[in-house]
Amino acid sequence: MHRVNTSRVLGRQEIVHLPGMQGPIHNLLTPPILRSASTQTLPVHRGPIFRFFYRFFAYTGGFIIVVGGLVVGFFIYDASTYREDLSYTDIPVPTEALYPRRGGPKNLPIAETLVDDEDCPENTRAKDKPKLLILGSGWGSVALLKQLKPEDYHITVVSPVNYFLFTPMLPSATVGTLELRSLVEPIRRIVQNVKGHFLRAEAVDVELSERLLEVTQTDANGVKQNFYLPYDKLVIGVGSTTNAHGVSGLENCHFLKDISDASNIRNKILQNLEQACLPTTTDDERKRLLSFVVSGGGPTGVEFAAELFDLLNEDLGRSFPKILRNEVSVHVIQSRGHILNTYDEALSKFAEARFAHDQVEVLTNARVKEVRPDKILFTQKDENGEAVTKELPMGFCLWSTGVAQTDFCKAIAAKLDIQTNRHALETDTHLRLNGAPLGSVYAIGDCSTVQNNVAEHLVSFLRTLAYEKGKDPEKMTISFKEWRGVAQRVKKRFPQASDHLRRLDKLFEQYDKDKSGTLDFGELHELLLQIDSKLTSLPATAQRAHQQGQYLGRKFNKLAQAAPGMQANEMDYGDLDDAVYKAFEYTHLGSLAYIGNSAVFDFGGGLSFSGGLLAVYLWRSVYFAQSVSFRTRVLLAMDWSKRAMFGRGEFRSLSGLWDLLLNMS
Repeated sequence: MHRVNTSRVLGRQEIVHLPGMQGPIHNLLTPPILRSASTQTLPVHRGPIFRFFYRFFAYTGGFIIVVGGLVVGFFIYDASTYREDLSYTDIPVPTEALYPRRGGPKNLPIAETLVDDEDCPENTRAKDKPKLLILGSGWGSVALLKQLKPEDYHITVVSPVNYFLFTPMLPSATVGTLELRSLVEPIRRIVQNVKGHFLRAEAVDVELSERLLEVTQTDANGVKQNFYLPYDKLVIGVGSTTNAHGVSGLENCHFLKDISDASNIRNKILQNLEQACLPTTTDDERKRLLSFVVSGGGPTGVEFAAELFDLLNEDLGRSFPKILRNEVSVHVIQSRGHILNTYDEALSKFAEARFAHDQVEVLTNARVKEVRPDKILFTQKDENGEAVTKELPMGFCLWSTGVAQTDFCKAIAAKLDIQTNRHALETDTHLRLNGAPLGSVYAIGDCSTVQNNVAEHLVSFLRTLAYEKGKDPEKMTISFKEWRGVAQRVKKRFPQASDHLRRLDKLFEQYDKDKSGTLDFGELHELLLQIDSKLTSLPATAQRAHQQGQYLGRKFNKLAQAAPGMQANEMDYGDLDDAVYKAFEYTHLGSLAYIGNSAVFDFGGGLSFSGGLLAVYLWRSVYFAQSVSFRTRVLLAMDWSKRAMFGRGEFRSLSGLWDLLLNMS
C-alpha cells in the first residue's frame, strides 16, 4: 500500500506527491474557481436565405476584385511595352558588307559579310565561325535552328517567305475554322534565338566546287539582283511543288501549299456562294457553282473535303439562303482503290463510311484527264475493269496529288550525274547530297529522299572483309560469324534496314541454298537485294522533315564540338560525319487525319484508332502540342473557342492586306 505525503498548500489548492511520480498533481477534490458572467451578447443565428445572399455577394465581390486586379495588371503591362525614348544608336557596319567584292563564275557580288554581323557581341564572335547556310523556312529548317547552339556557326537562313507555316492545319484555314495568322510564326524570331541572319531571297543555283550559293532578290525598282553567298555547309530544305501528272488545265485548279493558296481558296468559296444567290443565276449554273471537287484522296485532300463539308453544313444556313445547302455537293477523286491509301485499311474504310454518311461522294479508281473552267474530265474503271470517260461539272477544284521537284532542285540534279531520281534529290544515310563534296551539302524534307541501295554497297562491305583476309571479294565466302559482322555494318550504315535483319540465323539458313554453312558472293547479293526491295522511301511529311532537321542540328553540334581537336590533329578529310555521329534513322510516330467531326490515327504495326468528337479533341491536342510557339498555341485555342461560340462567320480573307502584313512582319 502506497503512502501519500502531504507537502504544502498553495492558496486553496493542496499539492500531494505520489510515489513513483516525478511531479505534484492537484487534488481532484479542490473546489472549482468561480468566474464572472460574460457581458457580450450571444450570436444571432441567421436564416439560410440570408447566408446564401451573404456568401453570394462575398464571392462575387472577391471575383470582381481578382478580375479587376488582372485587368489593371494587364493595362500596366501594356503601358510598359510602349517606348518614348529613341531606340536607335550609332552602330558599326563593316565596309565589305556595304561594298561586297565581285567574283565567282558569273562575277556577282559575294556577300561574305552581312550588315548585321556586328549588331551585338554574339554576332561579332560568330562572324569568323564556319558559315552555315539554310535554305527554306519549313519544318526541317526550323527543327534544325532549334537544335543548333548559338555561336557555333555563322548561320544564315535564305527563304522567299519570312515565316514558318504550320502546314498540317492549313485545310482548317481555308474555311475560317482557324485564322491565317494562327498558323504562321515570323522566321526572324526563330533565327534570333541562335543569333543568326535572315535574307528574304530565292536560291537559283549553286557552285559546288567553289561553295557559292547564287540567290536572287527584287530591289525597290522591281529589278532582280543576283549575288553569291559563300558557305562551308549548305542545308537544302526548299520543299517541293505540286505534281501535275501530265494533266492539262491545272490553271483552272487551286493548290494548297502556302498561306496565299489558303487565302485564295477562301475568297473563291465565298465568291461562288455569293454568285449562287443572285436572281440571274440559273439552276444549272447554281449547281455548278456549288459543286466542289477535290482531286487527290491523301490526307490533305481528305481533310480539306471534311473542313469544306463542315463549313457548308454548319455555317452556310446562318448567312445564306437555305436552298444553297440543298444544292451543295462535294466530290473526292482518288486514283487508288481507297482514300487515305497509306493508312490502315480499316481507317480508310472508316473514312469512306463517314464521307458516305455526310454525302461526300468518293470516286475511287479514277484518274483526271483534263480540267476545264466549268468541268472535270476523268476516267474510272467500271465493273469489268475497263476505263470509262466521265465528266463532272464543278465551280471549284483543289489539286492535291503528290509532289515534284522545284526548279532549284532540278538545277542541282542537272549538275550531278549521280542524281537520277526525277522526284527528289538523293542523299546518303547521313543526309549528305550524293555527288556533292563530302560533308558540304545536305538535303532534308520533301525535296530529298534517302537512298537505301544496300545491295550496291555490297562491294564495299565485301572489300573490307576481303582486305582483312587478304582475299578476292567476289570469290570469298563468309561464315555465320562473319555474316553477323556484315549485318552489323549494314545496320550502322542503313538504320532503316534494322527491322529486316532481326533473325540473322533464319536469313543465313534461308539463303545458304547449298547448305555449305557459308554464303558466297551470289547468295549474299541476293539476300541484300531482298532487303533492298523491302525498304520503302520515307514519307514526304512534316514529321520526317522535323526529324531530319533535329538530326542535322545534333550532328552539327557534335561537329562543332569536335572541330578544335580535329584542327589540332589536322584532320580535315575523310568521313567526319560518320566519325562523330550515327546515320539518320526515321521513327514513324503515326499518322492522323480529320474527316469531318471525326478523326483517325494510324500508329503503324496494325495499331490504329478512330472515333468521333473525342478523337477530334485528341487530334487537336496533338497539333496544339506540336505548334511552334506559345503565341501560336494561344491563337489556336482562341480560334477554336470562337468557332464554337460564333461559328466561322463570313470566313472571308483580305488577301492583299494579309500579304502586306506578312511583308511587314
